[in-house]
Amino acid sequence: MPSPIDVVLPCLDEAAALPGVLTALPPGYRAIVVDNGSRDGSAEVAARHGARVVHEARRGYGAAVHSGLEAAETALVCVLDADGSFDPTELPALVAPVASGSADLVVGRRRPVAAGVWPWHARAGTALVAALLRHRGIPLRDLSPIRVARRDALLGLGVTDRAFGYPLELLIRAAAAGWRIRELDVRYSHRAAGTRSKVSGSVRGTLRATRDFAGVLRTVERSR
Repeated sequence: MPSPIDVVLPCLDEAAALPGVLTALPPGYRAIVVDNGSRDGSAEVAARHGARVVHEARRGYGAAVHSGLEAAETALVCVLDADGSFDPTELPALVAPVASGSADLVVGRRRPVAAGVWPWHARAGTALVAALLRHRGIPLRDLSPIRVARRDALLGLGVTDRAFGYPLELLIRAAAAGWRIRELDVRYSHRAAGTRSKVSGSVRGTLRATRDFAGVLRTVERSR
């Protein structure tokens, strides 16, 4: 029987999306929903659908992901948005290269399935940051919030950002550590009805994420 794999789902007001996301997880993939201060009953919905619920009082995407990694118990872990924009059935394809030892980190490159899925401002911000990564020798086209790696290795990177800059710092630190990073296409859909993106859902959210990315880059430059 294959070993189980924990899936960390950072969550803020995703009650409408959680049932679909959690029931779509493949067999053997165990949900850890990290509630980041939801007011819509997300934690209760997650628990009713069999997820392990962790509460993280510090607001921020990075804070939620880090708490989920600390709570995880499996050798390999996945990180997946809880908003229904990604298809959990694609996780095994991302897990395979890490499980086989051919990659240390696998991230998803978003491929929108319909017009309007990825707003122009979010797409432009991602393209800019990805270009900066490629300039540093990290050959990626996206900063996708769906990824797979070994739990202990992720924690060992010492990522300090607890806001939206977490994925960028993770990639920079992983590359500096000599990790083999692989990017695979994943379908990117509209979020579940009744939920709203904290980043791509508004220009303000995208600007806030860009600010966090810039902070990470300044920190990295000072440490070089």
